[in-house]
Amino acid sequence: MISEKDIQFFAEKSNRIIEEISKDLVGQEEVVKGTVIAMIAGGNVLLEGVPGVGKTRLVRSIGRVFSLPFSRIQFTPDLMPADVTGTDVLKKDEKGNNVLEFSRGPIFSSIVLADEINRATPKTQSALLEAMQEHTVTASGKTYRLDEPFFVLATQNPIEQDGTYPLPEAQTDRFMLKLIVTFPTADQLASIVNMTQETMEERAQAVLTGEELLAMRRTAKEILVPEEVLSYAMRLVCATHPESPDASDTAKKYLRLGASPRAAQALITAGKVRALTEGRYNVSIEDINVLAYPVLRHRIKAGFNAVSEHLSNDDLISKLIREVGGKKAPIVGKKG
Repeated sequence: MISEKDIQFFAEKSNRIIEEISKDLVGQEEVVKGTVIAMIAGGNVLLEGVPGVGKTRLVRSIGRVFSLPFSRIQFTPDLMPADVTGTDVLKKDEKGNNVLEFSRGPIFSSIVLADEINRATPKTQSALLEAMQEHTVTASGKTYRLDEPFFVLATQNPIEQDGTYPLPEAQTDRFMLKLIVTFPTADQLASIVNMTQETMEERAQAVLTGEELLAMRRTAKEILVPEEVLSYAMRLVCATHPESPDASDTAKKYLRLGASPRAAQALITAGKVRALTEGRYNVSIEDINVLAYPVLRHRIKAGFNAVSEHLSNDDLISKLIREVGGKKAPIVGKKG
């Protein structure tokens, strides 16, 4: 049974994590919070933003704060799957005989930064699928278990078209959250410049060990989800499917494809963590509404009407929330 001490520890640690990461990042509070929530919940994160807004710096700071092994994979068109997962190499044993031995790739780390993931070919992108979902890697007919905790944080540039390969739906669905890293304001930009003039190194300090992170995850699983909140989250996901009997008017008019069952799982799992970070014992409707944007924005596909009316996926999510929930939700990390 979850105790008051567990709740207090969870809230203090999560807020300390956010505070430390924020030392290295200016003006991205909601992105930092979303990333921390996903990592504690055990999900992967897709960070989207133009170059230079701090995506890679965020991930490096996270590696320091969580005190976990960190690896970076720079995705390029010539990157091969074996460059990610590893491959068998020929070595000599103690007797001098040639033997094949598996050499582990950079995927064998607790925190993996897949930098500019949309620059690699689909064949290489797919090398991440098994690791992200099953936390295993299969090579040469053998399956290797990845150490826990394990996270993939991928970045992509939304404005590049040439030489890029958009992630297929099967892969984007494996990211718990898609977070938009927005361009800073003039004041924030001045703070960034002043900070980097002092040092380019990250200043965040270690706060949490891997064992403590896994303990926080176990705590989050014990949080209660009221029947009303669970029902609302399920109705919100079902309402995204235009062909469903439960389809909303928004989905029928503006959407081609709805969210997968993973969206429903992500709403509840991330909702539990968000509730704990705020010192609450149960998930609320507000948690679902706030998380609906990063959970759904990469899982729904807009139709012609949405494109012709210049409606973003976040605009459509706002409409869905108002229609299903009957009220306007707080919009966090909304894409402009």
